[in-house]
Amino acid sequence: MLRLRVKEVAEEKGISIAKLARRADLDNRTVYRIVHDPFAEITTITLARLAEALEVSVKDLIEDVPPSPNKQI
Repeated sequence: MLRLRVKEVAEEKGISIAKLARRADLDNRTVYRIVHDPFAEITTITLARLAEALEVSVKDLIEDVPPSPNKQI
């Protein structure tokens, strides 16, 4: 299962949700949803925009985690 690390990377770089949304040219609500739901499904285009805005590789925004026993796939 893939987990997005957008929140952690943004915090490390001191970038707010609003600033990240502006830099990535994305709606605030979209970035808010991604930050608050690290298992959200997003497009590769959105992922690439976030990576570019955070000045990191796309690989830095994704981690593979084992599925939770309570979570249905």
